[in-house]
Amino acid sequence: MLTHLSIDNYALIEHADVDFASGFVAITGETGAGKSILLGALGLLLGQRAEQSVVREGGKCIVEALFDIEHLGLESLFEEADVDYSHELILRREVLSNGKSRAFANDTPVSLAFLRQIAPHLVDIHSQHQTLAIAESSFAYSLLDTRCDASADYAKAYGTYSALKRRMEELTAADAQARRDADYVEFQWNELNEARLTAGEQDELQRELDLLDHAEQVKAALTTVVQLFSAEGQGTLPQLSSATTALSRIAAYHPDIEALAERMQSARIELADIGDTIERLADTIDYNPQRRDEVSERLDLIYRLQHKHGVDSVEALIDIREGLQQQMLRAQSLDDEIRAAMEQVDSAFVELQQVASSLSVQRKSAAAWFEKAAKPLLADLGMPYASIALPVSESKEYTAHGHDEVRLLFNANRGGELSDIGKVASGGELSRLMLAIKCLYATQLATGIRTGSYIFDEIDSGVSGAVSVRVADMMARMSQSVQVVVITHLPQIAAKASQHFRVYKEQEAQGSATAVSRIARLTTEERVHEIAVMLSSDPPTQSAKETAKELMNVFVKPSAEGKSRSVCAMPRRENDS
Repeated sequence: MLTHLSIDNYALIEHADVDFASGFVAITGETGAGKSILLGALGLLLGQRAEQSVVREGGKCIVEALFDIEHLGLESLFEEADVDYSHELILRREVLSNGKSRAFANDTPVSLAFLRQIAPHLVDIHSQHQTLAIAESSFAYSLLDTRCDASADYAKAYGTYSALKRRMEELTAADAQARRDADYVEFQWNELNEARLTAGEQDELQRELDLLDHAEQVKAALTTVVQLFSAEGQGTLPQLSSATTALSRIAAYHPDIEALAERMQSARIELADIGDTIERLADTIDYNPQRRDEVSERLDLIYRLQHKHGVDSVEALIDIREGLQQQMLRAQSLDDEIRAAMEQVDSAFVELQQVASSLSVQRKSAAAWFEKAAKPLLADLGMPYASIALPVSESKEYTAHGHDEVRLLFNANRGGELSDIGKVASGGELSRLMLAIKCLYATQLATGIRTGSYIFDEIDSGVSGAVSVRVADMMARMSQSVQVVVITHLPQIAAKASQHFRVYKEQEAQGSATAVSRIARLTTEERVHEIAVMLSSDPPTQSAKETAKELMNVFVKPSAEGKSRSVCAMPRRENDS
């Protein structure tokens, strides 16, 4: 049950604090005063999208509500969402001027998905748009399934079957594609496999080709170095040998010369080794045109494969080769996977058939119940000859709705034929039928979502006269089971409420062209005045006031206070008293 609603800087509402009682609550006011804005603010707490335009200039929009959820059985929902559970739930939504928003449950940050998940349990908001939904084919299914335990089982079974069927179709498509690509994939793999590629070979081959292309130049240079090292008399090594001998002869005469002679000898030995190495290297280098052609052809093959596959390394070509091999292995295993998937689909379909059969039986039982239960309610709402039927027949295929075709048929006249409701029902008849359905939901349904509050936004559209009194009586009876909040223009409905709020506009400041919406809880005297205004004019006539008292079934005595108890700070108009 909704017990409190606080709104700051939302659309035309600067600030409002509203305490809601249990039972029957009426909200009235002139068209455009801002009654539906309250629902828009409440919608933010139920996970609706936050629009940047709703935030008043220069402020942050904050909407907060307190719900009593003790008897709604929501503990598991909170546990799944990892949100602390309490019998009192405080929801808060903050919307910044840039449109960004945050949501909280009992001061714990939560996602909008959580708000949307919990919303149907907190409040059922009925608008004129929802009334039109009666004519949609999906409404008939949802109407019956509230009394069908098998509907949840069918939804689960259908989801499993659909997922397995999609998987099988994907495997079949993949198999067909694999068969079309088999020859080409095998050709590509053979080409890469026959190339016998090894990691790093491209760099080695390129270095070898560079050497073969410059073999004569390299060999001549190495030969020249060898000659410079070892030439008789003038070579580097003979001269170093002579220099080392000369130093050795005088080493005894100076302490540093012996060390220099040793260093000279080490250098000669190292250079001699270098010379030998260069000479051996020169002997290994020869121009080999045949080997050059082999290396060049190998590199050409690698470059051609790289260009073909759009890569720039041998390692990438190896990865492609392994991928093609896995693709061929995958194609070979698809047959086994398809057979396994088909067995799973067949098994899931058998279960789907069983659950659908149970659902059909339950729907037919629920249809008979609805047809019988709705008739007296429709009679109470001024349609004594009205009848409703929900024929359940077998559909051609299994869909998300089951293996049934359900129609909602209606007739408002004695002796008339039942027809699709969207073709024969007027706006007023649709409104009354929806109210009867909501009454059944709230007071007599044993299954389905338990809802704490029902909010009706002008469900009385197309209703007037004696019928409006009956609508009000039904809402009053309904409010004995759940909280009922109704936004209405009908005095007959407002008069039956146990709590009455009035929404109105006033200038934001003296001389300002900007208007803001205010909401006030009315005393008994003020209710008489408001209902009388709804019956006649402002100010109301004396006869309208007497009619208002009759509708409310009260005798009004002057209040000691003489003023309304306001739920938001605001100046009063002269005719508000």
